[in-house]
Amino acid sequence: MKAFVAGATGQTGRRIIKELIDKNIPVRALVRNLETAKEILPPQAELVLGDVLQPETLKDAIADSTVLLCATGAKPSFNPTEPFSVDFQGTKNLVDAAKAKEIQQFVFVSSLCVSKFFHPLNLFWLILYWKKQGEDYLINSGLNYTIVRPGGLKNEDNAEPILLSSADTLFEGSIPRTKVAQVCVESLFYPQAKNKILEIVTSSDAPAVNWEQMFTNVAAR
Repeated sequence: MKAFVAGATGQTGRRIIKELIDKNIPVRALVRNLETAKEILPPQAELVLGDVLQPETLKDAIADSTVLLCATGAKPSFNPTEPFSVDFQGTKNLVDAAKAKEIQQFVFVSSLCVSKFFHPLNLFWLILYWKKQGEDYLINSGLNYTIVRPGGLKNEDNAEPILLSSADTLFEGSIPRTKVAQVCVESLFYPQAKNKILEIVTSSDAPAVNWEQMFTNVAAR
């Protein structure tokens, strides 16, 4: 297994890379600025220049990777096209490149409530709507996928267990980015996580079960 990570220097992406390295999985990290990336990412990660909005850069960047993890996301801005560009067009470009490179599994970090058009977050230039369009493009691509929909993201970890649920069943809650990274990376090792949407939060009421059981308990689409 060799992993390619898009959104590598973001708060979630850098945690995904750490999790992969901790499991001794070789990592290619897609970055737009090598100097900035060197300051943020561990030296074990192989840095490759590219941009999800420049599709011509992606095939060479993916190279011989076998799995792809996407943690890109539009940042708050006054640019109304940002969510469309990053969360849909950028995802579409990655999916097309992944198909061309015969990627074995595409793990996509999305968000809770993407199916709720009238959610307040869509006041930010329809960010959830465009994330959902990215999901749908991946689902219809023919690639093996795992879509991870976290609740509100926290930078600090906590001791609460992870609650995994099926698509459109969780509508509130939060989760540390570290645990999002764990779910993304663990999904690479279990066939039960393939071709599923995983909604995740942490909860003191979550049952204590192992990864295989957690993925098995989530209904397929």
